[in-house]
Amino acid sequence: MKTMINGVRYHVEQCGDGFPLVLLHGFTGAASTWEPFCPMWGKHSTLLMIDLPGHGESESPGDMGRYDIKKVANDIKMLLDNLGIEKADMLGYSMGGRTAITFASMYPERIRKLVLESTTPGLENPADRQIRVEQDHKLAVKIETEGLERFIDFWESIPLFQSQLNLPKEIREQIRSQRLRNNPVGLANSLRGMGTGVQPPWWDKLANFEFETLLITGTLDVKFCKIAADMASKLPNATHLSIIDCGHAIHVEEREKFGTIVSEFLSNT
Repeated sequence: MKTMINGVRYHVEQCGDGFPLVLLHGFTGAASTWEPFCPMWGKHSTLLMIDLPGHGESESPGDMGRYDIKKVANDIKMLLDNLGIEKADMLGYSMGGRTAITFASMYPERIRKLVLESTTPGLENPADRQIRVEQDHKLAVKIETEGLERFIDFWESIPLFQSQLNLPKEIREQIRSQRLRNNPVGLANSLRGMGTGVQPPWWDKLANFEFETLLITGTLDVKFCKIAADMASKLPNATHLSIIDCGHAIHVEEREKFGTIVSEFLSNT
């Protein structure tokens, strides 16, 4: 489904039947990230898989301001409004998790249950935010000067994704193929406009999340395990699960286990 929201063309895929579940992918990902979960989650949920701006088949605006994470959250709200959905479950991974936290901070009344995989509410320290802005700008320049393929070579080699080297070759090739279908302009603009450094920190909003929240991390991803533990201490209704011998992308590295955990969380009323 293609839909125009606030001047940006979004691509949204849908499957399943049941309570609405909004799915938000990570940086260099796409809505197709979630398709393997349609058979399981589709039994109890209507999956709305969104290509975030600059990714997949959604538009890659030249205006950097359209990647602002608060504007993207507002776009998602308008999408739900257009579909007549008053309340939904939401699952976000990494960048998609930051988007989900932003949405939940701005529109907590629209969330029934929230699942956050390997993500953060942002950086509280202004100096840390500035360092991250500069790092993301360098990555954006790398895409623009070296091309998408060389950037993906680099991106797949960073320590955050080292545990994915243990995946079967076929799955690694599928992930790489999907990443290479992204628009390089969109990825560069996403880094500059939607990165962790430029987004507001939402730590002080977590106390308002009265809905059930499930935090999922992998034990090999020490940084995000610590962030999730800190989040859990501030959230009034949170469960934090760490998956043994798993890295940043649990939904890829332990697909069946991740699918079952999320399914049970969403189905349990």
